[in-house]
Amino acid sequence: MGEYYGLAVVACLVLLLPIGHCDVRCGGIDGQPGHAGTPGRDGWPGVKGDKGEPAVVDNEPLDVATMLRLKGEMGSRGLQGPMGPKGYSGDLGPMGLPGNPGQPGRGGEAISHNADSSQQTHSAFSVIRNTNIYPPYNQVVTYQKTVVNTLGDFNAVTGYFTCRVPGVYYFVFHSGAKVSMCLRLASDVLGENKLGFCNRSYNTNLNQVLSGGAVLQLASRQKVWLESFRDVQTSSDQQDLREKEIIFNGFLLFSNAE
Repeated sequence: MGEYYGLAVVACLVLLLPIGHCDVRCGGIDGQPGHAGTPGRDGWPGVKGDKGEPAVVDNEPLDVATMLRLKGEMGSRGLQGPMGPKGYSGDLGPMGLPGNPGQPGRGGEAISHNADSSQQTHSAFSVIRNTNIYPPYNQVVTYQKTVVNTLGDFNAVTGYFTCRVPGVYYFVFHSGAKVSMCLRLASDVLGENKLGFCNRSYNTNLNQVLSGGAVLQLASRQKVWLESFRDVQTSSDQQDLREKEIIFNGFLLFSNAE
């Protein structure tokens, strides 16, 4: 009887254990998931990493393309290199705008009406000899027509130019003839060193031109003239009666006062 009582107790405990376990596991139904929360704040920057090892490819030097892809940080500015050679000149640029007007110049000096007129006007002359007579040898050439004689310093009858304003003068002559001709420029300042010019005519049907000239420094009252002389001419040249022309010009370049 006692044994059956003990078995009944054990059986009762066995029946009660499943009931107590179900009370724990079998609560209410699970709820719905909650809404997503707001993003959190950024974290602190990480610590700078250690310097990496030099890049190598199969223990061989890197080619240029690979090195460009592995470009490092920009270094500091280097020293200035030497200046290169000068380049080619560029094209001419467009014309600039006109500049501002300059300052007025100084006033000129008035010329006194009481000054010597020979100092105010440059001496100049131009005379012409037009005749069929050959100019005599070793004589001063004279002229029939005066074109210019500003100060009257040239005498067409005697053939002499007489300096009135000391300075530097230019003298030149031209002659035209169908025969050979020789003329020389003579002056007190030249002495015996007269300047001779000759033209030999090989075709008596064509007019031959002879020219000569010189720049001379003259003092007051010194003379300048032309004269004919014998050199390459034949005996028939002097007897030729066809027209011959000689033009003699002279003018002051600048006076000693200038």
